[in-house]
Amino acid sequence: MTDSRPQLSPKAFDRVVEEAIARIPAEIRRHLDNVLITVQPYPSQELLEELGFPPDEELFGVYSGVPLPERSPTDPPLYPDTIHIFQEPLEAFCLSREELIEEIEITIVHEIAHFVGFSDEELESFGYG
Repeated sequence: MTDSRPQLSPKAFDRVVEEAIARIPAEIRRHLDNVLITVQPYPSQELLEELGFPPDEELFGVYSGVPLPERSPTDPPLYPDTIHIFQEPLEAFCLSREELIEEIEITIVHEIAHFVGFSDEELESFGYG
């Protein structure tokens, strides 16, 4: 039995991420104006440690920055807000290209929600657990 999990080239994966971003409703997408979205093969051990996750954590994406509600008008953030999308964990989780496309979009929306200030608990109440 062969494994049918999708495996895309980095360029093809980037294109899928761009397409997913384009499908996100404009009222959510407008928050991305000053947010960098980067694709990496997988999270670094340093990042997992910094987040307090075990080394084998299956992390699809992470937002790093200062959420909008926590910003000070007098002290702007020192670094750009960034959403990291991790290709290999997403591909390993998904059974088809269609599922991968859907999971990428869910991950991006989830991380945008963190940027806007929603907690994991609030996201779960909206169905983005």
